[in-house]
Amino acid sequence: MIKKKLIIFMPSIEGGGVEKNLFLVTNYLSKKITSVSLITASYKFKNRFNKKINVITPKYKFWNNATRKLKFLISLYLLLKIIIANKEITVFAFQANLYCILLCKILRTKVIIRSNSAPDGWSKNYLKKYLYKIIIKRADKVMVNSYDFKNRMIRNFSVKPTVIYNPLNKSEIINKSKIITKKIFPKKKCLKIINVARYVDQKDQITLLKSLNLLKNKINFFAVIMGHGILEGELKHFIHQNKMQDKVKLIDFKNNPFPYIKQADLFILTSKYEGLPNVLLESIVLKKFIISSDCPTGPSEILLKGKGGFLFPIGDYKQLTRKIIFFSKNRKMCNKLIINAYNKLNRFNDRNNFQKYLDLINS
Repeated sequence: MIKKKLIIFMPSIEGGGVEKNLFLVTNYLSKKITSVSLITASYKFKNRFNKKINVITPKYKFWNNATRKLKFLISLYLLLKIIIANKEITVFAFQANLYCILLCKILRTKVIIRSNSAPDGWSKNYLKKYLYKIIIKRADKVMVNSYDFKNRMIRNFSVKPTVIYNPLNKSEIINKSKIITKKIFPKKKCLKIINVARYVDQKDQITLLKSLNLLKNKINFFAVIMGHGILEGELKHFIHQNKMQDKVKLIDFKNNPFPYIKQADLFILTSKYEGLPNVLLESIVLKKFIISSDCPTGPSEILLKGKGGFLFPIGDYKQLTRKIIFFSKNRKMCNKLIINAYNKLNRFNDRNNFQKYLDLINS
């Protein structure tokens, strides 16, 4: 066991890919480090953490339903109290990185940050980009989850981060995929398409729906979009407006999406930016063919620059349509790409990447 006091900082736990990594990494570190605490304003995921972990939350459960910004504020206050009481700690931020860096540096506390998604989604704002460039350099260590991400950080912010891939447990995914669940696709023979993502602008499911609208009179398909979020009404309106109710179905996000992905033939990701999308790795484990936007960062790296699946330009629904049609007519040829992607999954091995987390913290 490493004698160290580690504080994991994650104000708002919302159930996405970042959270999956949070659960896995935090639970692993609690077995290797003598004292691991987690600061969060989210209560409902407490049972996902090892009992050895000291989960620190606000006194009142009101904060569980607060906005993300309010959760940041109350979590920073909790962190401030801990640092004042004991400065001999290391903070590992999974979220609210800039705020966390500023607080830790003011109080002379060591801080590591994990940057979760490429800055392309917000870096067009000059002020944010300027502040990010100044503050990010104050962190003791910066971690990212893909090499493309690292190169962008070097080029745009003059920061050289450590790359640690998202830990992937293939056997766990396969076992969870075997749990019997409700069938989400019709029994009739058709191309079964699935997308799993939050209903937010970053995930850009409108591009997927535009593509499916072009397809509806060309091939026989059924598509399921699994998720939740503020754009649900907009997606439903598009489906109804274009009379696609018998071709496309929205379903709520599931804690275990693997049995549903297993039912599909094709996984499609349409994001405008990512970090290293877990859902692509999970779909490859289940040997599903993938068509993904070539967004920064992660999809091209996971799909071997197109040798492990198809890539299309962000928002180009017409090219996405052509690639779906090609897959539907050339499945045997596309199976070779699935095998290519599957055979390269060892670089995401959970044990190797967990050890890299431990080495980063210990350094």
